[in-house]
Amino acid sequence: MKVLIVGAGSVGASIAKELMMNGHDVAIIDSKPEVKKRADLPGVRWHIGDACELSVLRQVHPNKADVVVAATGDDKANLMVSLLVRSEFGVPRTVARVNNPRNEWLFDDSWGVDVAVSTPRLMTALVEEAVEVGDVVRLLTLQAGGATLAEYTVPDGHPVIGYRVDHVQWPADTVLTAILRDGAPIPPSADVAIESGDELFFITTIAGEDQIRALFA
Repeated sequence: MKVLIVGAGSVGASIAKELMMNGHDVAIIDSKPEVKKRADLPGVRWHIGDACELSVLRQVHPNKADVVVAATGDDKANLMVSLLVRSEFGVPRTVARVNNPRNEWLFDDSWGVDVAVSTPRLMTALVEEAVEVGDVVRLLTLQAGGATLAEYTVPDGHPVIGYRVDHVQWPADTVLTAILRDGAPIPPSADVAIESGDELFFITTIAGEDQIRALFA
C-alpha cells in the first residue's frame, strides 16, 4: 500500500515507522528540513515543503497514494491537506489527526476527511473501555463522522449471556464485527454464544449507539 504522510513530528514519524515495518511504501512531506535527520526513517521518501500549497502537493503525486495521513500538529493544516488531496487529486482515503477536541466536528466529508483520529478522545475512550463494564464506549469515529466503532463489555449475570449471536435482534445500521474473549479475537459467527466478560465491537452510527445501550439496558 502506498501511503503519503503529511507532518513528520512524533506522531507522523511513528506512523511512518510502523507502516515501513509492515512493508508499506511510505512518503513524507514536512515543511522543516531538519526533521528528516531527526526522524531517522531510512527507506522513506522525503519531500520538504508546505503541503497546503498545491504546487508542493503536485510534486509528490498524491493521486498515486492509497491513503493520505494528515498528521501535523495544526488542525487547520490537516483539514486543508485532506480537502486538497480529495478534491484536487482524488485520493481514495484520508486519515486526519485532530489536535483540539473542540475542532472534531469540522473533520468530516465536507473537508475530505474519511477518518478523524482525536488523541484525547481516543485516550478517554480507552480509559472508559477499561473501567466501564456494562456501558457502550465509542472508540473511534469513522467515515466522515457517519459511523463509529463502539465497544460493549458484557457484565456478569447479564440476560444476554448464553444467547447465540444470530438470536440477538441487533439494532438497524449496526454490525457486530468482532468479539474479544480472554484476550483472543473471535469472529462473530451466527452460532457463537455470548459469554460473561466478552468485549463486543460494533460498527454503528451515533444513533445506533443509543439503541445498543437500550438493547443491553
